[in-house]
Amino acid sequence: MSLKAGKLPPDLLRRQVLSRRGRRRPEVIVPAALGEDSTVLDLGGDLCVASVDPITGAGSDIGWLAVHVSCNDVAAHGARPVAVLLAVMVPEGSGLDVVEAIMEGAQRAAAEVGIEIAGGHTEVTPGLPQPLVTATVIGRAPRDRVIRSAGMRPGDRIWMSKTAGLEGTAILAADLEAVLRGRLEPAVLEQARALGSAISVVPEALAAAAAGASAMHDVTEGGVLGALWEMAAAAGVGLEVDAGAIPVAPATAALCGVLGADPLRLISSGVLLAAAPEGVDLAAAGREAGTMFTPVARALPAGDGCWVLEGSRRRPLDPPDSDELWRVKARFGEVPS
Repeated sequence: MSLKAGKLPPDLLRRQVLSRRGRRRPEVIVPAALGEDSTVLDLGGDLCVASVDPITGAGSDIGWLAVHVSCNDVAAHGARPVAVLLAVMVPEGSGLDVVEAIMEGAQRAAAEVGIEIAGGHTEVTPGLPQPLVTATVIGRAPRDRVIRSAGMRPGDRIWMSKTAGLEGTAILAADLEAVLRGRLEPAVLEQARALGSAISVVPEALAAAAAGASAMHDVTEGGVLGALWEMAAAAGVGLEVDAGAIPVAPATAALCGVLGADPLRLISSGVLLAAAPEGVDLAAAGREAGTMFTPVARALPAGDGCWVLEGSRRRPLDPPDSDELWRVKARFGEVPS
């Protein structure tokens, strides 16, 4: 079968990837699973949390993005990032300035989060159409504070930080500037680009963990709705999502309106989903971290299914498919359709 750009669909991920995990080790206490973006290792003392992510959909500042995106995965387990290893691959014929720009961005992100670039691999790769950066982040967490995407329980409220489509808005504003110029006011286009600066969820993840969050998941490909479905699948619970409660920045709404994109299905690194039992107010944790948390969904018993409320309409919440970023880029000739 021919695969579409973006994440593997959940059924293929289960069959082709998660079914092949080598030999089970007792040190691995959070193994690879649908909806879990990091592993947790018990090596004695504090727990070790590790995650790896490539940056493939962005055309600029990929070193900066790579570090932040993987740090987000680790922080979503309640762990503090400590170090990152980078695999940097650039196309044959690239100038040295390409490597320099990637590493300057990675250095800037590492300084912002307070971690060390501890190693990695750098090479010039024949046949590569554009630079590819993969970051592996290592973090540490107290034994009593490791949080999983699978920790959500019926009755929990699911809170969302910031606004939907942050990363996708910034990427599309940069990569489709020629398309958007003249269709969006210059000030709106600048606001759209600036949303990418809010990519880190480390402060709100650590604050939510300390406040009593039962599960957390950072939002990447598939957008807010895709990540909510992944959390429900990981926990084996149902879900009711209030689509009208999901905040969307005005610049995101304007850009998506011009491009015909759904902001709730647009890649959203910089957004954290956190489930918490009734009575745990994550709005206060958000204020402590300098951001906002908005309640957008409630966990239901498994047999109740997963639903999206859109005004008076109630429809099933579908599994994540190819991200809106890829669909929009294909439409405007940025990637093969």
